[in-house]
Amino acid sequence: MKRQDLGSLGEKLACKALKKVGYRIIEKNYRCRHGEMDIVAIKNNFLVFIEVRTKTGKSFGSPEESITGRKKEKLISTALDYLNAHQNLPENWRIDFVAIEIDPQSEKPSRIEIIENAVS
Repeated sequence: MKRQDLGSLGEKLACKALKKVGYRIIEKNYRCRHGEMDIVAIKNNFLVFIEVRTKTGKSFGSPEESITGRKKEKLISTALDYLNAHQNLPENWRIDFVAIEIDPQSEKPSRIEIIENAVS
């Protein structure tokens, strides 16, 4: 599976999992000069920025381990850009991660985990 296809599959699975637990998706793939936010959603009167990481094995670490300090800084900058560019949003916001592991044989998820407040 190509990297881009894996990323698209991960985002699709993440949206499904997020909706199942009460997130309302309001935007996907928000781009600005700081970077990209995979998913923007609302849950319990919080604006939630969501980074999705999808991997097919643990040979290079878990999906969570692939988020570097630099990436966290870019996520915060992107979130702040989104907040400045949009109005009538919930006052409270946070950044969550969705970690997805895909079985390379079946191309089905073996793990989907939502990690709230992943960046502070």
